[in-house]
Amino acid sequence: MSWSVLAAALWVLAGTATAMMPMRRQYVPGVTLLLLAPVLIGWLWFDHGRVIGVVATLAFVSMFRRPLQFLIAKARGQNPEIPR
Repeated sequence: MSWSVLAAALWVLAGTATAMMPMRRQYVPGVTLLLLAPVLIGWLWFDHGRVIGVVATLAFVSMFRRPLQFLIAKARGQNPEIPR
């Protein structure tokens, strides 16, 4: 198993643990995972090719769809509601 796959598996476990936390405690680990994901996806893409990179990107977008929608709305100048 390559180091990039091992790192991706640990990232998934960290994401699962973060999802089990109460909403108010998810922000710091969630943002950390959000920032680490593009680096990890790029590493997977480099080590294992385009197909794995695209699959990892789709999984990331699926997992972080709400935060990404929030960031896109903020970038457009809208004022989206922050979940409690």
